[in-house]
Amino acid sequence: MTTTSFRPARRPLAAALAAAGVLAGTALLTAAPQAAAADGPRTGPAALAAAHEAATDTTTLNTLSRFFAREGAVSEKAAAPRIQGEAVPVRTLSAAFVAGEQGAPVASVDYLASTAVSSDGQKASLWTLPEPGRGGDWQVVNIATGDDEARYSEAGARKLPGGLVFHEPQIDAWYVQKGDRVLPLDRDAVRAVGKRGTTLSAYRTRVHAAYADKLPGSAYARKGEAGGYGPGAEERSGPAIAAASTSTGSALTAGSTAAAGGAVAVLALGGVAALRLRGRRRTG
Repeated sequence: MTTTSFRPARRPLAAALAAAGVLAGTALLTAAPQAAAADGPRTGPAALAAAHEAATDTTTLNTLSRFFAREGAVSEKAAAPRIQGEAVPVRTLSAAFVAGEQGAPVASVDYLASTAVSSDGQKASLWTLPEPGRGGDWQVVNIATGDDEARYSEAGARKLPGGLVFHEPQIDAWYVQKGDRVLPLDRDAVRAVGKRGTTLSAYRTRVHAAYADKLPGSAYARKGEAGGYGPGAEERSGPAIAAASTSTGSALTAGSTAAAGGAVAVLALGGVAALRLRGRRRTG
């Protein structure tokens, strides 16, 4: 997911989830692996099939049962999670685009997402990335409540067939872009670009003005603010574009694990794994 964001991990939530046994005794969510390519993981048929296989693995489904049962809405045994549909590529606003680099796409692939559904109707998104040095194997690196990724992918295909659906996590907005048009897919995007959308050049001007001084290498980033973990991070509210983690070599960026409107839990399980609870939004 190339770009992004700004809210610090809320450790009390992480402790609560760990205590609830959502991830206890499992190595399913481990350190996010290195992307297969500099611009993100692959998105071809083989990659989508591999991501789907990782999502339907028995270990994954067992973890999902604990995830859906974490608040007592359904028992772990009765959760009976299933994977709905195919994996979809998820793209995030590109730092190169924000910086104004010639020919840079508006967004780049961050991860592939599969939608899981429990017996009581709860939904969750499984984020998958390729494992380093494993010959094409993929692994689930995050579970997030809701099905934003699949819903907005479908909404974008309806609104602008053939367009590229992407997320601007700094304001938790979803868009679809094709040619010179950028159209909103949710309320946050409508607030940013209007109901009728905007041109690609106008959108670039907006995000450059908002985030260019917060890119990797900026004074903002050097102070530790871009990742949300510097001194006083809880009090800061300014958005940032954060680079991929150098400690894990992950394609998941700060935006992948810290989106507006959702609480983030970062759990240490032999590495760093993210488990996100987020508010559900209606497609605009």
